[in-house]
Amino acid sequence: MKKIYIICSLIVFIGIASGISFFVLRDANAQIPEDITLVTHEQEDYRFGDADKKLKLVEFIYTHCPDICPTTTQKMKLLKQDLEAEGVYGDKVQFITVTIDPYRDTPEVMHKYMDAFEIEDDDQWLMLTGDPNKLKEEQQEIRELADTFQFQYRDPGNGFFVHTTFTYLIDENNKYIKKFPMGIEFNKDEVFDKIMKEI
Repeated sequence: MKKIYIICSLIVFIGIASGISFFVLRDANAQIPEDITLVTHEQEDYRFGDADKKLKLVEFIYTHCPDICPTTTQKMKLLKQDLEAEGVYGDKVQFITVTIDPYRDTPEVMHKYMDAFEIEDDDQWLMLTGDPNKLKEEQQEIRELADTFQFQYRDPGNGFFVHTTFTYLIDENNKYIKKFPMGIEFNKDEVFDKIMKEI
């Protein structure tokens, strides 16, 4: 009987370890497809395959979000100041904010979102959305981008999206490095340290 318990325990342990390994390896191999193209707040095409060879911190938001999204953006702004003080923001690091609600978050709305947080329009913090002339296709592009990192979201019908709460640091080739919590759990000092280690 004791052997059965030991065998069962080993099976459970192996199963858990395998599951954890799967998710770690999946994240470690995540890379944004080069052909994903969205539109900036300046209504210019942004193709990930042609992106600057810099580290990028990516956040997914929607501008009607009442809590987690604006809190994350505000904390990223503080992080930006720390990176500017080190002389690496813009030179070696960019920020990318992607809306999951391109129907409401037009380029103009994304520009207003940037203005509301007094984020300098310096081409180093890009606000990405879909082309208003082909929103159905653009929504699929955003979904594919989010799926790269297993970022899940849905609109339950009331306009307030349910979504997972992570931001993502990616390398010069748009490959996953690490994820960080959003909202009040976003620790700018932790993200800062990780970015500086990667530079």
